[in-house]
Amino acid sequence: MDQQQAVVSTALAPDVAKVLRSTYALLAMTIAFSAAVAGIAMAINAPYMGLWTLLPYFVFLWLTEKNKNSAMGLVWVFALTGWLGFTLGPILNVYLATSGSESIITALGGTALIFFGCSGYVLVTRKNLSFMTGFLMTGIIVAFVAAIANVFLQIQGLALALSCIFLLVSSGLIMWQTSQIIHGGERNYISATVMLYVMLYNVFSSLLALIGMGDD
Repeated sequence: MDQQQAVVSTALAPDVAKVLRSTYALLAMTIAFSAAVAGIAMAINAPYMGLWTLLPYFVFLWLTEKNKNSAMGLVWVFALTGWLGFTLGPILNVYLATSGSESIITALGGTALIFFGCSGYVLVTRKNLSFMTGFLMTGIIVAFVAAIANVFLQIQGLALALSCIFLLVSSGLIMWQTSQIIHGGERNYISATVMLYVMLYNVFSSLLALIGMGDD
């Protein structure tokens, strides 16, 4: 009887399980779509657009959030993730030309390990990480602003520090978002998918940058 109660107490509520399944399913589809678009960008040698990539990103992000409760939300989430995949194409071409595919494969493996490790930890322990909200959101905003500033400053040490910060904060936000779903703070799978995808993008980009600096 005690074992049955323990199983019941640790089982996810039906609504939570539904959001979790929908989020992971949509995340898998957006990652596959993004990878396909990145491949197209690499094949056509799309140019790197620098800070101009942020304009469509914020537009798609706003449209996704605005339509997250309708079918159009799915259209915009694929537009958003497809665009981010497209922006990766020129970056991946540079790494292929300078250090081959090894750095990309290593970054992909590290990203998968971090995602499954962070999400799995929260799913197993069921920790409520809502207390980290302010810290993580402040951290990602500060790092983002500093990264934009460093586009003009071009300080190598700052770039290294920012890659480490993005890696740590994004990993924390993967755990936080998973916790939000489990504990009822997030009930929209489109919003949850966007958060997880963007953090995975940050983790992959940060690992790629750190590996590239190591190679240099």
